[in-house]
Amino acid sequence: MLNIFEFLLLGLASFRLTRLIVRDYIMEWLRRPFIEVRIEKNEDGIEEEWIEPKGFIGEGLGCQWCVGVWSSLIMVFFYIMVPYGEWIVFILALAALQSIIYSWSNLLE
Repeated sequence: MLNIFEFLLLGLASFRLTRLIVRDYIMEWLRRPFIEVRIEKNEDGIEEEWIEPKGFIGEGLGCQWCVGVWSSLIMVFFYIMVPYGEWIVFILALAALQSIIYSWSNLLE
């Protein structure tokens, strides 16, 4: 059974992996085959970019709740089953903590 520290560590790592997959630019190559990008002009003549998912996988990759479940499963698997997998969990958890602190610091400016 996991203690509270391990649970929080896995939670932070899952959060970071989820955000990485769903939103971060570095993982756009993973999402690109499953989305369609359209550029349309609105009534003011300004071009707007619309991102539409293609199929089941496209819908899933755009859903933080869906990816969050899979990210949690992956993090638990790495933490328990993969030799030195706890280091991946630890690094992602630190990155998540940094991301949260950075977001808070932006709110204070």
